[in-house]
Amino acid sequence: MDKKRKLIGLLVSCFVVASLAHLFFLREWTQEHYMVGPNDGLQQMVTFKKLLYEQYTSGNFFYSYQFGLGGGTYSQLAFYFSTSVVFIITTAIVFLLESLHMVETPDIIFWAKATVFISLGRLTGILFITTLVFHYMKNNWFASFIGACAYGLTVIYFRHVTYWEFFADAMIWVPLLVLGVEKIIREARPTWFIFAVALTLFNNFYFAYVNLIFIIIYIVFRWVFGMGQNEKSRWELFLFSGVIGAGISAVAFVPAVYSYLNNYRPPYRFPIEMIYVSDNILFASSIIILPAIFLIFIFTYTFYKNKTFRVFAFLSIVFTLFHFSPLVASAFNGFSAPQYRWEYLLSFVVGGVVASGLQNLSKVSIKVMIIASVLMITTYLVFYNREDSLLISSWISIGTISLVSITMALVISFRWIGTKKWTYLLYVIVLVNALVVANVSQYVIFEAGGVNKVSKSHLLSDKYNGKEQRELLRKLKNRESDSLSRIDWKVDLLNNTPIVQDFNGMSVYSSIINKNLLFFYLYDLNIEMGRESVSRYATLGNRANLYSMFQGKYMIKNKDNTANIPYGFKEIHRSENYVAYENSYVLPFATTKKQVYAMHDMEHATVLEKEHAMLKGVIVENVDIDNAAKLEEIPNLIKEASVETVDATFKNNQLSVKEKTGGIDLVIDPLDSDTKDYYVSFHLESLAERQGFALKVNDYRTTRKHNQSIYKTYVDDLTIRVPKAERVAIRVPKGEYILTDLELYQENYHSLVTAHRNASATELVNWVSNKLTVTYDNEGNDRYMVLPIPFERGWELHINNKKQAVEKVNFTFLGFPIKEGMNQIKLVYYPPFFKISFVVTILSGGLAFIVIRGKKIKAPAKLK
Repeated sequence: MDKKRKLIGLLVSCFVVASLAHLFFLREWTQEHYMVGPNDGLQQMVTFKKLLYEQYTSGNFFYSYQFGLGGGTYSQLAFYFSTSVVFIITTAIVFLLESLHMVETPDIIFWAKATVFISLGRLTGILFITTLVFHYMKNNWFASFIGACAYGLTVIYFRHVTYWEFFADAMIWVPLLVLGVEKIIREARPTWFIFAVALTLFNNFYFAYVNLIFIIIYIVFRWVFGMGQNEKSRWELFLFSGVIGAGISAVAFVPAVYSYLNNYRPPYRFPIEMIYVSDNILFASSIIILPAIFLIFIFTYTFYKNKTFRVFAFLSIVFTLFHFSPLVASAFNGFSAPQYRWEYLLSFVVGGVVASGLQNLSKVSIKVMIIASVLMITTYLVFYNREDSLLISSWISIGTISLVSITMALVISFRWIGTKKWTYLLYVIVLVNALVVANVSQYVIFEAGGVNKVSKSHLLSDKYNGKEQRELLRKLKNRESDSLSRIDWKVDLLNNTPIVQDFNGMSVYSSIINKNLLFFYLYDLNIEMGRESVSRYATLGNRANLYSMFQGKYMIKNKDNTANIPYGFKEIHRSENYVAYENSYVLPFATTKKQVYAMHDMEHATVLEKEHAMLKGVIVENVDIDNAAKLEEIPNLIKEASVETVDATFKNNQLSVKEKTGGIDLVIDPLDSDTKDYYVSFHLESLAERQGFALKVNDYRTTRKHNQSIYKTYVDDLTIRVPKAERVAIRVPKGEYILTDLELYQENYHSLVTAHRNASATELVNWVSNKLTVTYDNEGNDRYMVLPIPFERGWELHINNKKQAVEKVNFTFLGFPIKEGMNQIKLVYYPPFFKISFVVTILSGGLAFIVIRGKKIKAPAKLK
């Protein structure tokens, strides 16, 4: 009972401290400002929570037609929340509250409001678990608790929660992994290690990678610096139990890793420095600020006699050095671009130093403590002097010096007086120090990070989810009976607007995207998205052929931006600030084709030739060349157009713009009366090192990233559709550019009109959750059926109850041969390798149960 009381008391203490640590954002919550970043926080975190909550509570766990042009959310959103333990628990609690009518149906505002409370609960758990782990390492309860606070109440925790909330979940699993290691080394008990590995890998594959790097380093340091008299390395037990834990996680981990491998990011092209001192980790870092008590302890040389302290101290020194290495940041990011997301690991080992130091503080002489204090002060002076922006009168300097001085005075006084009152006072001051840093860091994030803009009024404004926008969307939904039609609309650059405003759109922003779709946009069809990005796609470049093929039924535009409406779109609604258009030539969701084109023939085809091939037939990868349809050739008109420079010179493929903007005009004479649009293609590169730029082609505008951006696609072959005009004006800002491969094509849309006229609608299309059924009577003996569903592994196809392979057709989409007569088609999606992974999870769980039931693992003979 005494132990139970202690645990309850600890849990309450953790909750109280976590609440005090969130005081800033709790106060802002009352003012309707939320703990959500203005960029990824609003565009991804709360958005994906809304999407996944709606899916999970409706029994749909795997696929969403609303996720961009459609995608497997279980695997592609595993980087975010789809397998997040914290999110799953949150979903269960919120669903229960919703069922009891204690909360309204969760929307974006609900999830934004809830962030601070979810964070409070998460931090409570982190403090509770970490305290137990440090206590297991023979530290007293108070020292363990303060060490846990040094871990949890850190800049990086609140930075992670605010900007990329799921990042913070990784902090839960680190102490559990360490506990698992200690249990094996000290007691030969694998239960906690199996449990921790399983949860880590299940929860998030990316941070599982980061955490497992750490735990391997921890084990090595533990073996090298910290083995006690009755401790053993037991590497066979680590390996065996680690494999079991990994097996338990397979049902989530395997599909998630596949989605990562099926994503596309250009390789990082720039040199990565070994050392780069980028911030001041004692005064003003936005990532990690080392507490004063840690510095005193790290310089207290007699502490190093204690094996627990020794391990954490050496780890903290190494990880502090790692913080200043972009190469290490790259390694923790999968050897890609350096990203400083891993520093919570440094916070954990700092917490271990604090806990162990407080436990052993009474054994240190005053002389040793004074020496440590002098070294600490010297370190602060060094870091202060190297920061030119810090003034002695600044609030950062005054605050830091005050907290350091109080901490140092209390540490020395504790050794001088040595009473329990001074011990508790020291603990309180260290805790207050951590609470001050926590709330000050939230204030800085709020003011300097743009979080002050994230309010209820902003979330209901036309900059995010305005009333006028919602009303116009409601009218379009009421007008449309087809639940699979799509609307091309997003608010400014917010690619996840379709999820926010609850409609089938044509855009998405996610770090993990089906690479087949990305290749379709970037390489196969050169679809201009209005913004260069490796983690987004949007619209279909105002190209009517593509809209008609991929269910682009409607389009919404700002009323002052209606110059580039695609061919065939007619105005149907107009509000104060927006205009809605309807596509007159949308093709059926399931289309059938007689003509088959070979993918091999597309290698040198123009994008317009590819569009026509998809309208007239289907492009497949495996087809007999002799049975393939011949590709229609569309002439390049560039030789019939004259090139004129405007405020620029153009020679030897180099464009030099001398004024604010300039470029070239393609003058077309005579104009073909049958032509509706032009497709202009070219290769364009800026020679400026770090200067992004805007490109305009007549009334169409897009932006290109600078050459040092880690999010640059390096796809510089562009195709822009423009309405027919006498001149095609290409404009860029002042600077030097490479401009080559100019091509010009005319489009009269005969192929589109013919395809629309000849299209035969399927009798019935029904899509529920991850299951799609199509009934089609193939009276015309067509060869293929094509669906506007992005191809990805996991689709299973049955036609007339016979299993059949799904093919990737038209570069990126689903297609399959059909037979003459009635075709009863059933498509079901499961995440890649889900079934076999589920079996592995069940078998591994059973094996874990057997192992946990026994006192020791009997499987590996070497362990006996």
